[in-house]
Amino acid sequence: MPHAFAHIAFTPAVRAEQFQMGSSARLGAFDQMSDRNHRLGELESAFITACDSFYEATVSESGWPYVQFRGGPTGFLKVLDAQTLGYARFRGNMQYVSTGNLRGNDRVSLILMNYASRQRLKIMGRARLVEIDEDPALIGRLELPDYRARVDRGLIINVEAFDWNCPQHITPRFSETEIQPLRDELARLQGEVAQLRTGAAG
Repeated sequence: MPHAFAHIAFTPAVRAEQFQMGSSARLGAFDQMSDRNHRLGELESAFITACDSFYEATVSESGWPYVQFRGGPTGFLKVLDAQTLGYARFRGNMQYVSTGNLRGNDRVSLILMNYASRQRLKIMGRARLVEIDEDPALIGRLELPDYRARVDRGLIINVEAFDWNCPQHITPRFSETEIQPLRDELARLQGEVAQLRTGAAG
C-alpha cells in the first residue's frame, strides 16, 4: 500500500503539479514504500514528547485553513499509543476558531519543529474534543499538574499519516533551555579569564 501521507496529501491536482515541475519520478517512491507511516515509532514518539510547541491547522466550513500555535511545557502533547495523540487545551483568547472548525470538520494537521536540530515532523489525523466532565480519567492523563493554566477541554488525535521533512531552509533557533548551558559555560570561562588576568597583574 502507498505511504499514508502521500495517499492523503498527493491529490490528483498535487500529482499534476508534481508532474509539471518534474518531481513525479522522485516522489513516486512514496507509492512503493512498505512502511505506510501511519503508526508512530520510537523516533516519532521521542520527538513529540520532547516538543514544547507545535502548529495546528484546521479547516473552516467555508474552506479556509486556520493555523494556530500551541505551546506549553515540554511533553504537553502526549503520545497515548502508536496511533493516538492527546493534549489539554488551555484557556486562551476565547475565540474558539479551531474548536469551531473541528465541530464541522475533524481533520487536523500538525507541524512539530525542533529548530535547534533543524527537524520537522508533519502529522495528519482526525481529532475529537473531550469535555472535562465527559471523561475525567482521560482528561487526567492529559493535564499538567505543575502548569498553571486553565484546561478548557482535551483534544484526542487519531494519527492517519506522518512524514519527516528535510531540514533545508529551516533556520536554527534555540530556546532558553537550550541556550542556558552555553551561557553557563561562557560565565565559567569569563571567570577563569578574570582570574588569569588578576594573577598576571600580580
